[in-house]
Amino acid sequence: MEKAGAGLCVCETGREQGTKLVGMFEVILTRRKRFGWRWRVCDQSGKIFADGFERTRPSAKYHGERALFFLLSQAYLRNRSAASSED
Repeated sequence: MEKAGAGLCVCETGREQGTKLVGMFEVILTRRKRFGWRWRVCDQSGKIFADGFERTRPSAKYHGERALFFLLSQAYLRNRSAASSED
């Protein structure tokens, strides 16, 4: 497995006691024989949250990072709405 252009991101949520570390995600790009590139968004344990296939490496990198951004933004919005409902 080739880690080409891996992007690491840490997702944190604020709590009254401080900041709680939730997890680390990474975008993995893997070269496929003459077919293109496979991208995956995984956590540190290897669980796949999103994956896909593109013909070119720049396209695979774009779609992988886009999926990572979407995953992180949804987690932020979910935590924000849960915090407002506690008030």
